[in-house]
Amino acid sequence: MTCFILIHGGAHGGWCWDRLVPELEKLGHRALAPDLPGMGDDTTPIELVTIAGWASFVADLARDQGEPVLLVGHSRGGPVISEVGELDPDAVLGLVYLSAILLPHGKIAMDLFDASTSPVMEGARLTDDQSAVIIDPDAASRVFYNTASEADARWAASRLSPDPVAANLTPCTATAERWGKLPRAFIECTEDNALPLSLQRSMQAELPCDPVITLTSDHSPFLSIPGATAEALDRIVRAFAARSVAAV
Repeated sequence: MTCFILIHGGAHGGWCWDRLVPELEKLGHRALAPDLPGMGDDTTPIELVTIAGWASFVADLARDQGEPVLLVGHSRGGPVISEVGELDPDAVLGLVYLSAILLPHGKIAMDLFDASTSPVMEGARLTDDQSAVIIDPDAASRVFYNTASEADARWAASRLSPDPVAANLTPCTATAERWGKLPRAFIECTEDNALPLSLQRSMQAELPCDPVITLTSDHSPFLSIPGATAEALDRIVRAFAARSVAAV
């Protein structure tokens, strides 16, 4: 049995993993899906939210499990799990980037989001104080949930919350010495309108992952195909375990 900690992406909360958690449990695993501070139902003021604070929150949760955990980061959850791996690699069994932002040291997430790479910003607007981005629900349905059912897409889009701008402007601090010693895998999604497949693969080319599993899905396979997503994560666990045994 492996303990997964599932880290949601921008504008989402732990609610987005609701269909995946029971699928992982069917396979004998345990899964936690927290709201990051300031996101979902968490009431932390958004102006106090930082990537470092998120990483500290997740690292504390990982340590509380009494064993190394497998961190899964979706979308903007990618930089969060990278920072956790840098902060406390001993608390982490491995890192899984689920159609996630995978940044080299010193780069910021916002570098990826322009008209040439992703339409996600087309439906986004700043709050009056410019501290957060609000994503239009119709745009979210087209960009995040384009292979989900209409009802599922509408439900998920209605749950989105303001997303802190600062989190997308924070440079990655992950180093080869700490983060880089952890095994990392990538689950790529072929029908992703938020992080197109070409962008997913360009990130992997710069920072290779092993294994890489391809799903025919939109940006949110935990909603569109939760069973197949759980099976992919189970395959990754087995691959990491086999590699660990071979290294002994």
